[in-house]
Amino acid sequence: MTTEEWQRDSDNIQVEPTGTSMPDEDDRRIIELGYEPVFKREFGRLSSFSFSLSISGLYAAIGTTFGYGLQAGGAPAVVWCWLIAGSGCMCMALSVAELVSAYPTSGGLYFTLKYLVPTKYIPLTSWLCGWLNLLGQVTTVASTDYGCSQLLLAAVSMSTEFCYHPTAGHTIGVMAAIAILHGLINSLSTKWLDRITKWYGIFHLVVLVSASTSLLVCQKEKHSAKYVFIEIQPHSGWSPVGFSFLFGFLSVVWVMTDYDATAHIAEEIQNAAVRAPQAIASALFLTYSLGFLFNIVLAFTMGDIENLLSSPTAQPFTQIFYNVLGRTGGIIFTLFAFIILNFCGISVLQANARTIYAFSRDELLPFSKVWIRINSYTQTPLIAVWLSVTLAVSINLIGLGSYTAIAAIFNVCAIALDWSYCIPIICKLIYGTETGRYIPGLWNLGTFSTPINYWSVIWTAFVSVIFLMPTNQPGTVENMNYAVVILIGILVFAMIYWFACGARKYYIGPRTNQHCHKEKDNSWDFVSSLCENDQVTRF
Repeated sequence: MTTEEWQRDSDNIQVEPTGTSMPDEDDRRIIELGYEPVFKREFGRLSSFSFSLSISGLYAAIGTTFGYGLQAGGAPAVVWCWLIAGSGCMCMALSVAELVSAYPTSGGLYFTLKYLVPTKYIPLTSWLCGWLNLLGQVTTVASTDYGCSQLLLAAVSMSTEFCYHPTAGHTIGVMAAIAILHGLINSLSTKWLDRITKWYGIFHLVVLVSASTSLLVCQKEKHSAKYVFIEIQPHSGWSPVGFSFLFGFLSVVWVMTDYDATAHIAEEIQNAAVRAPQAIASALFLTYSLGFLFNIVLAFTMGDIENLLSSPTAQPFTQIFYNVLGRTGGIIFTLFAFIILNFCGISVLQANARTIYAFSRDELLPFSKVWIRINSYTQTPLIAVWLSVTLAVSINLIGLGSYTAIAAIFNVCAIALDWSYCIPIICKLIYGTETGRYIPGLWNLGTFSTPINYWSVIWTAFVSVIFLMPTNQPGTVENMNYAVVILIGILVFAMIYWFACGARKYYIGPRTNQHCHKEKDNSWDFVSSLCENDQVTRF
């Protein structure tokens, strides 16, 4: 069967199960899209929103990236870069949410290419999109766990009045323990993950309000409005000043990314075609607006910029709380950041495991039959969970030899994710109406869709250049940004795997129920036996 014949046949197949065990509308949609429903839909409106909000890890993520804005241009870069870059990120989030509504599967935007490009282009475009998305997901897990370790050790250092200085070995060791903890939590059933997730957003918002209030009340020597909004102080070494200012965008883009994480748990969300995009859009808008206000608070209360950039913990954010609130206050709010970033780590690990599962059922990954296995008790892909943990720890082990190398890998996460979103968006703009297969979901942008899609692509292209440049001058071997090397290396690997290892001979894109035959028994109990490419092993 040719790719064109497979596409035509699979698009015309509608499996309508009958019998005593009937699927709900969400599962009917998954069957129509060609997959066997295997997850329990435990995530409701609150937990879906909380999951999306936790992905940004706003309070903690600002904490771990605050130094980029300070080096780029001081307080004005911290404030204005958030406002400018955040608008671009919001356009991308809205564009992603629209596609998620149309095709709410664990494959996320990768799956949408089945309906967005001409049939002959589906295999190669989905292959590249899938590998970029997987690269972004894996490095996001690794960088989040590493950030958790840094925050915890910063609190320990603070408790010793900075007599203790964390080593690379300490950081990696704590990171490994944190990654295993996240793996254990993700080994629970979806029901328990739903119960835990509901608290993420509530705790996060409480910490954000209490941190802002504490800084504003306790900092007696606040900066002037002119200092915060106008007086640019570049410390990156780049010139002119305007170019240095651009590097402040990096902090924002690292915080406001991984928009499709909620898409990867869409098969576990109730009324996913509506609630998944709603969660993405509302959580990112809250992140954008509250992040802007929180950065203004930090800019007014941060004190001397030189003191922050030379912080013994190498964390200017935690140094602000130490300077303003003293050792106890500093430790408490640093630990709050640690807890919130753990919430983020648990969520990105769950999304990554579902990504591996979704890609494996389409045979995009090596040894796909192993990673697709579903645990019969938890009804979740436990092997994929622990593969994610193993990859995260393995990547972070590079930090024992070179922080520069591991930083380059972390730099790749946002750019890889954003381009894995841009590929489907670009295809939608070029071929969306031409293919005749794309139908907007219940949640869509209407007449604003096209301009928002265009701006999200233009913004990503612009900020990608900044992501691939060193943030400080003069450039040295130590501070060079090797992200471009990692990114090209992964793309070369994916293409070698495609051409040399024979992937192009068996990979046909998202593998839906092209082998289902309606003349056979269509009952719910026999869906998996009718769909040869969607057999799921349970253990």
